Amino acid sequence: MTDQYDHAQVQEFWQYVWERDEVAHLSDDAVDPTYVLGMFPYTSGTLHMGHVRNYAITDAYARYRRLQGDDVLHPMGWDAFGLPAENAAYERASDPESWTRACIRRMREELETMGFGYDWSREVTTCEPAYYRWNQWLFKRFYEADLVEFTGATVNWCPDCETVLADAQVAVSDSGGDDDHDHHDETRVCWRCETPVERRELDQWFFTITDYADELADGLDELEGWPEGVREIQRNWIGRRDGARLTFDLSNASSTAAESVDVFSTRPETAFGATFLAVSPEHELATALAETDAAVAAFVDRTRTREGASGHADREGYSGSGIETDATAVNPLTGEELPVYVAEYVLGDVGTGAVMGVPGHNERDYEFAREHDLSGETVVVPAADAADDVTSGPENGPYTDEGVLDLGTETDSEYDGLASETVREELLADHEAIEPDVTYRLRDWLISRQRYWGTPIPVVHCEDCGHVLVPDDDLPVELPEFVQTTGNPLDAATEWKETTCPDCGGPAERETDTMDTFVDSSWYFLRFLSPDLAGAPFDTDRANEWLPVDIYVGGDEHAILHLLYIRFVTRALSDLGLLDRREPVERLISQGTVLYEGEKMSTSTGNVVTPDEYGAETTRLFVLSAAHPEQDFEWTANDVRGAYDLQQTLYGMATAFVDEGTTRVERTPRDDYLDREIDRTIAATADEFERLRFHRVVTEIRELAVLLRRYRSFDRVHGDTYRRGLLTIATLISPLAPHLGEELWNILRGEGLVVETDWPSPATAGDSPTATTDAADTAPNVTSATDDTSATDDTSTTDDTPATAGTDADASTAGTEIEYELERRLVETTLSDVRDIVDIASIDDPERIELVVAQPWKYEVVAHLDHLDQTDGDAIAVDAVLDELEFSVPVDRAAVAEFVQREGDRPGQSTLSARRERGILDRASWLLIDEFGASVVVRQADAGAPTGRPGDAELDADELARRARPGKPAIRIE
Repeated sequence: MTDQYDHAQVQEFWQYVWERDEVAHLSDDAVDPTYVLGMFPYTSGTLHMGHVRNYAITDAYARYRRLQGDDVLHPMGWDAFGLPAENAAYERASDPESWTRACIRRMREELETMGFGYDWSREVTTCEPAYYRWNQWLFKRFYEADLVEFTGATVNWCPDCETVLADAQVAVSDSGGDDDHDHHDETRVCWRCETPVERRELDQWFFTITDYADELADGLDELEGWPEGVREIQRNWIGRRDGARLTFDLSNASSTAAESVDVFSTRPETAFGATFLAVSPEHELATALAETDAAVAAFVDRTRTREGASGHADREGYSGSGIETDATAVNPLTGEELPVYVAEYVLGDVGTGAVMGVPGHNERDYEFAREHDLSGETVVVPAADAADDVTSGPENGPYTDEGVLDLGTETDSEYDGLASETVREELLADHEAIEPDVTYRLRDWLISRQRYWGTPIPVVHCEDCGHVLVPDDDLPVELPEFVQTTGNPLDAATEWKETTCPDCGGPAERETDTMDTFVDSSWYFLRFLSPDLAGAPFDTDRANEWLPVDIYVGGDEHAILHLLYIRFVTRALSDLGLLDRREPVERLISQGTVLYEGEKMSTSTGNVVTPDEYGAETTRLFVLSAAHPEQDFEWTANDVRGAYDLQQTLYGMATAFVDEGTTRVERTPRDDYLDREIDRTIAATADEFERLRFHRVVTEIRELAVLLRRYRSFDRVHGDTYRRGLLTIATLISPLAPHLGEELWNILRGEGLVVETDWPSPATAGDSPTATTDAADTAPNVTSATDDTSATDDTSTTDDTPATAGTDADASTAGTEIEYELERRLVETTLSDVRDIVDIASIDDPERIELVVAQPWKYEVVAHLDHLDQTDGDAIAVDAVLDELEFSVPVDRAAVAEFVQREGDRPGQSTLSARRERGILDRASWLLIDEFGASVVVRQADAGAPTGRPGDAELDADELARRARPGKPAIRIE
C-alpha cells in the first residue's frame, strides 16, 4: 500500500459515494435540524479564496454536527441577479442569463471539487422565475401592509452603471488635492465601478424600514451570538438620537410660503446662543428660495450636482461653503431674528435637514461662523466644580460639555444658573415651540434599480387608476428577452412594457425599474426550507420549527446592508403572520480576510491564489488551520506546506500500521495513558469545534499524532489502543479534510463511512481499568527502560473524591474538561521540571528519576483553604485551620502549619487527589523513560507529616516529602 496520500486520486470516488448515499440530504420530516449557512455567492464565475474560507467553515461545522448525531441543514444557492452580469453581457455581446448560468455551472463544479457537503436538492437560484415570483409576491404583501412607498427623492446616481445606488452602496474615494481644501478631496463613488456619483431627482420605490428603526436598534442587545463590532455598526447606521424639535418661525421670506422651519437638537438649551439658522441644499426652503433668488439657485444647483456633493449622512469631511438668503428666522427662546443660510455642511437626511447655528457650542457651527463672519455666544459654562483645564468662551473655541446656563447680567431668565441637563427638561415642559423628538440616521430602503437583470417590480402605471399591483395569478412578471441598449433595457422593451390595467382594462405601462438584489437575499434562507413549494414562498410551519439559522458565516462588509435587511424582512414577515420569530440568525460569524503579501487577495491587484493551485484538501485544511475564522491571515507557501505535510503524516501512520501489523495483546499502563490522552483529545476538539476554533482542532490532532508516533516507536503497540487512536484522528479530521478522513477510515477498516459514524466516545473513566485496592498506595513503583510492564496495577488505584479548589465543576465525575486539563498539566509540568533539573545540574546520563507525590493530607488542606472566606491580604488563621481539619492519619502540626502558611499565599487552583496524581504519573512514566533512558520511580510520600530534622538518616526522604505539593511532585534524579 502506498504511503503517499494523493487527494486527486480519491476525491472523485468519495464524492461519488457521498452523493450515492445522500449523506448531506435532509429529510423534510427532520425535527429542528441544526441550520448551518454561508452567505450564498454572487455568480461571478469563479470561487475566490474568501469563498473557500467561508464555505470551509460552514462545511466543517455541519459535518461536525452530523457526527454529533444532529440532523443538519446545509444548503447552497446563487445570488444570481445583478448589474455585473449585465455589464459582462455587454462586453461579450451576450445576455445576462447565459452568462449567469455558465458562471453557476463553473462555480458548482468548483464547490463539488472542494468536497463541500451541501444538500443540492435544496439549491435555489434567484434569477429563476420560480424564485423571483416570490420577491414580487412579498412586495405586494408589504405594499398592502403600508411598508412600500413610491415617492420622489434625491438619489445617488451612477452614470456609468446608469442606476440608482443606496446610501451604503456609495463609497468615499480620496482623489487627492491641496492641504487647504481637504474636504473637497473626498469623492463619493460607486462601490462597484468607482465612478463618481451624481445626485438626481427621481420617483422611486422604497421599503419603509424606518418603521422598524427602534425595534431593529433595540433587538441588537439580544443578539448575543453576533460579534459586537457588527452590532455596533448597525447601531451607528440606525443612528438613533434622542433630543428635541424646535420650531423657528420665518419672517421676511416673501419668496416662500413656508411659515416655519423645524430643527432637531440634542442640546435645546444652547438655542439661547443661536446666531443663525442653516438649511441643507436639499431642504424644501432652499428649493423655494432658489425659485426667486438666482444666487441661491446657483449655489443649490452647484452643491447638489458637483462631484463629492451629498445631502446624505455618509458624506465625510466638512465644507464651509454657504450662502445667506433674504429670509430670517425668529429664535423661539430669545425672540431675536436670525439670518438664514443655505449651507453645504447641513445634511439633508440628518435630523430635519436644518440646524440652529450655535457657534459657542458646536464645532461645525463654529467653523461656519468663522468663515462667514458670524458672531458666537457662549451660554453654557463649566460648573464651579469643573476641572481647572476646562475653559469656555469664543477665544477658546466651542464649549461642548455639560455645565450651567450663563445668560449674562443683562438677561433675566428663570433658567440662568441651572444645570444644562435641568434646563433641557424644563424647556420641554415649558415651551410649545420645543417638543421631545427622536431622529435616526437610517433612511428607508430604496429598492428601485434602473437596470434589466433583476426582479421586475409587479406594478403597472395607469393614467386613470394610478399605480396598480399585478394580480397574484399573473405572477411572476417575467423579464423579456434581453436587448442591448444604453440606459435601462426594460424601457426599450416596448412590447413587454405596454400592457393593460388589471383594474380598468385600459392601456397601461409596466414599471420598468427592477428590485435591488438585496431583496433577493433578504429572505433566501427561508426558501431553502421548502425550495419546491409552489403555493407560498416558504412553509410557515417548517420555518417556525427550523429557524433560526444556527450558524451564519460571511464577511463583515455585509454588516449594514444584507444583515440589516434580513432582520427587517424577518420582522415584517412576522407582523404579516408568516413567521413566529423576529430574528433570523442566532449566531453570526464574520470571517476574516485572506491576505497575500500584506494585501487582501483581489483580481484587481493580481495577488490571487486560486483554490486549485494547491489542491482542494490542502487548501481547505490550511484556511481552517491558519487562524480563528474571524481573524485575517496571510497566505504563505510555507504554511500551506504544513497542511500538506500533516495529511501525508496521518496517511503514512495508517498505512504503516496496516502493512506492518506487529502488535501485542496484553495491556500495560502506558496503553491506559494513551487511551486517556485520546479521550482528552476527543473532549478538547469537541469544545473547539463548538467554538469554531478549527485552528485549535488541528493543533490537537497534530499533538495526538505526535504522541501516537512516539508510542509506536517506544515498543510494540497494543493493537486495539493504537488503532483506536488512528480511527479517532480519522474522525476528528474528517470535518476539515473529508476525503482524507474517509481514506483513513477505509484503510483502518472502520465501519461504514466516517461521515456517517458517531462522534468518538471515551474509553476511560478517569482511571485505569486495572485499579486495585488502596493497600499498596504507599508502595513505590519502579519502571526501567527495559521493563515492558511499565507499572504494577496497584499504582492505578482510583479515588472517587478528588480534591478541587477554585472551580464549581463536579470533579467526582471522571472525564470532565477540568480533569483532562489537570491531568495534562500535571504530566507536562513534571516533564518540564525534570528537563530543567537535568539541564541546570548538567546531568548528562541520568540513571534513575524519582517522583514523589505529596501526602494525602496536603490535598485536604488545599481543598479546605479554597473554601475559606478570605480576602486578599488577610492572614491565614493557622490554628483555626488545624482545629477544623480532621486528618485520617496522625500529622505533625508544625509541618501542617508551615504548609498552610506557604499555600495560603497561592491562588486557589483545581487539584486531583493524591492517588489520582500517582496513577497518572505511573502511566505517563514511559515518556520519561523514552526521553532520558532512565528508570523511573513513582511513589507517594508517607501519609503523616515529615519528622526528619538535619542529621537524621531519613533527611533526603523527608525533604522530598516536604517539597512535594499537590500538582507538583518532588523530583530526585541520580
